[in-house]
Amino acid sequence: MPALIRGLFASALLVAASLAAAADTITLHGAVQFSDEHAYNKTMLKFEELTRKYYGKPINFVLHRNSELGTEKDYFAYMNQGVSVDYATVSPSHMSTFAKAAPLMDMPFLFRDLDHWNKVMEADALKPIADEVAKKADVMILGFGGGGVRNVIANRPVRNLQDLKGLSIRVMGAPVQTKIFLAMSAAPTVIAYTEVYNGIQTGVIQAVENEAAGLEQMKFYEVGPHIALTRHAITVRPLCFSGKTFRRLPPDLQAAVLKAGKEAGLYGRKLESSEDQMRLQRMEKEGKLKTYVFADRDQLLRLAEPVKQAYAREVGGEALLATINAIR
Repeated sequence: MPALIRGLFASALLVAASLAAAADTITLHGAVQFSDEHAYNKTMLKFEELTRKYYGKPINFVLHRNSELGTEKDYFAYMNQGVSVDYATVSPSHMSTFAKAAPLMDMPFLFRDLDHWNKVMEADALKPIADEVAKKADVMILGFGGGGVRNVIANRPVRNLQDLKGLSIRVMGAPVQTKIFLAMSAAPTVIAYTEVYNGIQTGVIQAVENEAAGLEQMKFYEVGPHIALTRHAITVRPLCFSGKTFRRLPPDLQAAVLKAGKEAGLYGRKLESSEDQMRLQRMEKEGKLKTYVFADRDQLLRLAEPVKQAYAREVGGEALLATINAIR
């Protein structure tokens, strides 16, 4: 065989081998509602980075940003079905269809303060809920991000219980969210997160409750520049992974995903909790919003307590709530 032909044949074999290797490379799809300035995106990018590091073999990640694949509720359904989305950060409220106790992780006034929240996370106290989600929804919780303090964002000043009375406010879909805001004398309503801006702008609602990162990314301050510092919740945002996808992965990649997910959750908690107050202060300094100390916060705690206890009984979470309360 002439040298030229041998060279061409060898080159063709190399190309074929490269194409075969590329075809065999695993691709995982993630989804998030925000851009890369948001802590959730940064957490998921850290997960990708760490998975590559611990796997040590070629792997592709495709992160669908800015609600390209819908909202967190959609992502969770996709992961349950094992289609379209393999990993995502999802609010616990969107898991309630499958696991009734899941929204307890995100229940208003569950945590006394950021120090208590940190200790609950470090103690892995939420593992029973993660186990239930895995069993009933076939979605794994790899790690816990979050750490943003949620406040009321409104189109008018809200300084006390009287101002809160009758306030039409968007809340997440879990029934416990609605019940607690009703107990606080507000008028909660459930609409899609992506509809909040237009909802406030057109007067369909007057307010939304959210942390600083979401407030900034979604530009809610443009329609709701008045921030009542109710500090009614500290976010818990699980980094989730489809059980159906996980079982299709080779064992060494499964191990990498588990390790990377836990570490990425810790990274996300540190990141968001450290950024939260700074974001609010910066936006206020820029003249985008005005914050108000909520004068009756102790009364909010008292009003919410019976609802919290009743919800824990309803979902079989009494022992878990007691464990969280006992952490000092």
